[in-house]
Amino acid sequence: MTMQTFTIPIQSYLKRRQLFAQHMQTGIAIIPTAPERIRNRDAHYPYRFDSYFYYLSGFSEPEAVLVIVAKTDKVPEKHILFCRAKDKEREIWDGYRYGPEAAKEAFNFDETYPVTQLDEILPTLLADQPVIYTALGHDSSWDQRIIRWMNQVRDQIRTGVTAPEKITDCRVIMDEMRLIKSSEELQVMQQAANISVQAHQRAMQITKPDKYEYEIEAELLYTFNRLGARFPAYTSIVAGGANACVLHYVDNTAELKSGDLLLIDAGCELHGYASDITRTFPINGKFSAAQKDVYQLVLNAQAAAIAQVKPGNLWNEPHQAALQVLAQGFIDLGLCHGSLDGVLESEDYKRFYMHRTGHWLGMDVHDAGQYKQRGAWRALQPGMVLTVEPGCYIRADDNVAEHFWNIGIRIEDDVVVTASNHNILTAAAPKTIADIEELMQ
Repeated sequence: MTMQTFTIPIQSYLKRRQLFAQHMQTGIAIIPTAPERIRNRDAHYPYRFDSYFYYLSGFSEPEAVLVIVAKTDKVPEKHILFCRAKDKEREIWDGYRYGPEAAKEAFNFDETYPVTQLDEILPTLLADQPVIYTALGHDSSWDQRIIRWMNQVRDQIRTGVTAPEKITDCRVIMDEMRLIKSSEELQVMQQAANISVQAHQRAMQITKPDKYEYEIEAELLYTFNRLGARFPAYTSIVAGGANACVLHYVDNTAELKSGDLLLIDAGCELHGYASDITRTFPINGKFSAAQKDVYQLVLNAQAAAIAQVKPGNLWNEPHQAALQVLAQGFIDLGLCHGSLDGVLESEDYKRFYMHRTGHWLGMDVHDAGQYKQRGAWRALQPGMVLTVEPGCYIRADDNVAEHFWNIGIRIEDDVVVTASNHNILTAAAPKTIADIEELMQ
């Protein structure tokens, strides 16, 4: 059964471009999509558009460039797309492509041209523009191309043409735009979360001792695809036993052992938007006493952090709330020694919890947006989406009781800041000890 999913209307991309142009005030923006990447010989990696380009265009084909000219007293606002020309022969090999004429109609552009004309047309568009907005520093070859166009304009100054005086990073504007999700974006993200929830439930149901990590990963990918999400948002982490203590473990090749925990960090991408869930559960379906103690501690820390996700609170408050609970729990379990203030000040807790409690989520799994403004943690606002993911990772160590060895736990949910509080997009994924053990039976 495939899932009918909501897609963002093309008209919404036009509105984003118009808002972006308002923020520009003057000048011209030139934003390329991502290039295709060769895997080996004639084989390519699966193509994925650039998030900034797609955010303003909705256009998913490679070899495309978006140009936005801000309105002035002399020229109207203009939205231009350069894309691959229509080519029936290439379509036999590679599939349908819009071509400039169809793309203009389908994606609400004022003008469209074959991308092969980019070098010819861009210098004329840059003439008399005071500033260029582009992703400066992202791709050195693209930077050189921009500079070459600028120099072509400078060569014409004796004819009365003026060249752009500066280059500004377009991502500064878009990062702030992308940080606050619209109701349409949240609808897509909820659907992505729903698919990922089902994948995690499926993983819990089929996990047994003597299976391999890659078998569980296969079930995740199968569920994503079956429900309409063609690709994961990132490489899935399926980490059994000691592997769960490796934060970015992606080998996914080990055999699953009874008595160990399995940590799965996996989420699908749907219509360009990511989901990101982590669940940890016992491979044999029953937590040991030590596993229960550590798991409940991490779950309590996550609850404390999520409670701090509300408008007006600072970005750092969920992390600090989780840290207080974890550090005290490490003391109570005998993993750390001394007072709470002492453990926090010495950062002794970092032996078991060494990462932050979350990140922005959106088109990228680590999404666009600053965490601080003018040196201070920024305040949370309605429409922001973040992960909340405390953890505990206890490696085999002479200074730690053996019954805690190789326990790696992380619990992660996707949380939206609402007008008065928060909404957990991934709440349906089981995470209490009782719910997990019941599902696995």
